[in-house]
Amino acid sequence: MPLDTRAPATVGASAPPFVHPQRSRINLALFAIGMATFAMLFSTQALLPDIAAAYAVSPDQASWTVSAATIGLALAVLPLSTLSERYGRVRLMTLSVATAVALALLLPLAPDLGTLVFLRALQGAAIAGIPASAVAYLSEELDPKATVGAIGLFIAGNSVGGMSGRVLTGWVAEGAGWRAALAAVAVLAVVAALVYRLLLPKARFFTPSSLRPRLVFDSLAGHLRRPLLLRLYAIGMLLMAAFSAVYTVIGFRLVEEPFGLSAGLAGSVFVIYLVGTASSAVSGPLLGRLGRRGALYAAIGTTVVGLLLTTSTSLAAVLAGLVLITGGFFFGHAIASGSVSRVATHGRAHASALYQVAYYLGASLGGTLGAAVYHRADWSGLVAFALLALVATATITLYATARARTRARLEASLAA
Repeated sequence: MPLDTRAPATVGASAPPFVHPQRSRINLALFAIGMATFAMLFSTQALLPDIAAAYAVSPDQASWTVSAATIGLALAVLPLSTLSERYGRVRLMTLSVATAVALALLLPLAPDLGTLVFLRALQGAAIAGIPASAVAYLSEELDPKATVGAIGLFIAGNSVGGMSGRVLTGWVAEGAGWRAALAAVAVLAVVAALVYRLLLPKARFFTPSSLRPRLVFDSLAGHLRRPLLLRLYAIGMLLMAAFSAVYTVIGFRLVEEPFGLSAGLAGSVFVIYLVGTASSAVSGPLLGRLGRRGALYAAIGTTVVGLLLTTSTSLAAVLAGLVLITGGFFFGHAIASGSVSRVATHGRAHASALYQVAYYLGASLGGTLGAAVYHRADWSGLVAFALLALVATATITLYATARARTRARLEASLAA
């Protein structure tokens, strides 16, 4: 049977009822821009020991080169998602990635830490147009069954970008310094951005909405009044806080005793991000098998086991722990973010933007507080901090499970 490629006479925010004829191009394009996003957003993370040494600052001060970018993203994602509702997903994503790449080319020229942090904040704000717009684009252009898998591939692109940027910076920094490493990430981002722009089809199901403040406020308020969305936002924030804390600090731990790895070897550890690629890509099938809450329990449990393994003084155990942390986190993130796009019935860019605000606030808090805890209480303190965030995540999920069971019993008793 041929694919239905008819342009709809009337389109709204809901997903189309048929398979998009260019779904493969959409998936590859969003994978590429997701790769560029994470490569740039966390470009300084593997370089923190080098940056701290270059500017003679503490780990928590150097961590601001990461936190400034995530804070900039969290602050800008809502206003940019509003522009996305008016001017289109593709246009905003293209402008965002172009601006972020231009700033990436300036980062190696930063003369001091303050300038570097400022440029990183601007870069994070520029990147903010990508995540919420990408999820909204996928929700509008693909049928509901394909959306979760496509979002998983977009997040898989995030993990590949995060891995590639970190491994690349580690080895380039070892041979040519951290400034050359940032330049290398900029080149990687340019290539990924070009792939995105060449492949992404024009939006066929986007309908512009008004920029009137009252309508925007009503859209945001409507999402914030939904308990399920609030729980998903909190889960995204807490999962990211734990994950960001681990990966902000792991470079410091691996270059110190008892491991004493070089910058290149420590950066190579981020190849573990490929586990996140796999766990994100299979999130759709596993969600169908386990259900949303069951999948979240699996993600939380996997991450907890991984954290406990990293307390070992054996490098093999630490690496195994990082594998579990990475797989668990990206699986949980794909489930939570994909659920937001499915739960929201209107203003999907706003719903996704609120998730991104929570998610990147979690990244900022996790990176900054995690580095501060590590500076004062070593790795065991960092693990305790991350475990606390995961316990809170599990508590929210347990509460949702209890509510669902209570509602099911009530409906059964009313039907009897």
